[in-house]
Parts: sequence; structure tokens; C-alpha cells
Amino acid sequence: MKHHHHHHHDHNNPAKDLKHHKHLEHLAEAGAAMAGAYALHEKHQIKKDPQHAHSHKMAEEVAATIAVGAAGFALHEHHMIKEAKHRLKEEKHHDRRRHHHHH
Repeated sequence: MKHHHHHHHDHNNPAKDLKHHKHLEHLAEAGAAMAGAYALHEKHQIKKDPQHAHSHKMAEEVAATIAVGAAGFALHEHHMIKEAKHRLKEEKHHDRRRHHHHH
């Protein structure tokens, strides 16, 4: 089964686009929070388990890197949400204009 990742924007349906980006933003935020918590856990393990300090330090660094990446992605999605909201507002404005011209 193939997974299709849609990176294009559905300019015909800004409401659907908005929902999509909100979902991705929430996933990214959750991922950043989990990776951040795991990094702190590994940092604590260094003190608790000094004979494996190097492994814990590496795990902490990887988790911290993932947390930063996920936070960056959440920020990107937040920007996409703002864009989608702007398009949605424009679409509603155009709809109102169209209705006024018909009367």
C-alpha cells in the first residue's frame, strides 16, 4: 500500500487545507514535546547510570535534535495555517461580492 504525502495546497478548498495544516501542527507539537521529554529523561539517566553515560548522552542529543526539528516543523505549519485562514477570508469576501452583484 502506497502512502501519498500531499505537499501541494488545495487552493480550491482552503477550509480543507486549514484542517490539514492544523492537524500537522498538532502532531509536530506533540512530537516536539515527547522528544523534549525524552531528552530530559536521558539527561537524568546520565547521573543515574554513569557507566552508560556516553550512550545516554548520545540519546539525549538525538532526542534534542528531533525536538528542535519538530518544533521548527510546527512553526512552519503555524505559518501555513495563517496563509490558509487568509485564503479562506478572501474566498468569503469574494463570495459576498458575487452575491451583491446578482441583486
